[in-house]
Amino acid sequence: MTTSQTDTLLAPCSAQKSQLKPTDIFGVNPIVAMPFDDNGAVDIESFKQLVEHLIQTGCHGLTLFGIASEFYKLNQDEKRTLASWFQVITSKSQVFSCVSITEHATELAVQQAREYQQQGFDSLMLLPPFFLSPSNEHIIYHIQHVLSAVDIPVLIQYAPTETGIPITPQEMKAITDNYPNAVFKIECNPPVEYAQQLLSLLPDAVIMNGYAGLYMLDMLEVGGKGVMPGCSFTEIYNAIYQLWLDGEKQQAQALHTLLFRYISKWMTHCEYIIAVEKEILVRRGIIATNYCRKPDYPLSESDYQDIDAFLSEFTYILAQKVE
Repeated sequence: MTTSQTDTLLAPCSAQKSQLKPTDIFGVNPIVAMPFDDNGAVDIESFKQLVEHLIQTGCHGLTLFGIASEFYKLNQDEKRTLASWFQVITSKSQVFSCVSITEHATELAVQQAREYQQQGFDSLMLLPPFFLSPSNEHIIYHIQHVLSAVDIPVLIQYAPTETGIPITPQEMKAITDNYPNAVFKIECNPPVEYAQQLLSLLPDAVIMNGYAGLYMLDMLEVGGKGVMPGCSFTEIYNAIYQLWLDGEKQQAQALHTLLFRYISKWMTHCEYIIAVEKEILVRRGIIATNYCRKPDYPLSESDYQDIDAFLSEFTYILAQKVE
């Protein structure tokens, strides 16, 4: 891609949607997977096809550069190009766009947040710094400076299993006091008690749940607003969410129970579910290869059999077309 092409992509969309409010963040917001070709290069065409597919599923939002996007295996030039295409495609849709800020240096995180807002993204997700175990004071400083750098919603990602950094609900409240653009992605395991405690301190907090949606319905019942899972079977999460909204909670639970049998196994390691989701995306004809940059998680013959069973069991949902 030439410099002029990149500059054109980075220009804000002329027909931007009205600014997203924290209360506009809800529903099913999958994390976009990262397609690579067989040589390990980013597959831009598969990426664009995947984003277009996800928009057509009827999901409510899309997030790029989460853990499921393998952000930690991308260089800055790749991220710049991917973010540009992501903005171009999502800006033409009704889904809200979200891009994750993963820089560990506060100065870089603030700079990136401002650039993404200027580029036209609807919201941000912020993974607090964790490398070399920064102090709580440094984490608070980091989060607050990003929140104050932009006025679009910022989902603060709390993933203690992945980062090793615990933040209590009381600390989370103290961090985000006076920042009305703060929203939350809670994916501790389990997340329900944490969410309840946070909502008791911040009754109007907007809380999304990650962790593959293992606790999706429990989180909705205690006041969560939606789920941020992987993206290879978004239609199933959409179906569960819609059943719950319609008051068909037994049906929602039954469908989630079927899904749980698979995702509870696959979510035992992040690289495991990333590999599974890519295999599913390939089998569905959405991306070209299942390549994961090394180090990766090699799937077993048993895993491939599980994927066969999964696709067979949920064909009736995955084959549906959204009008």
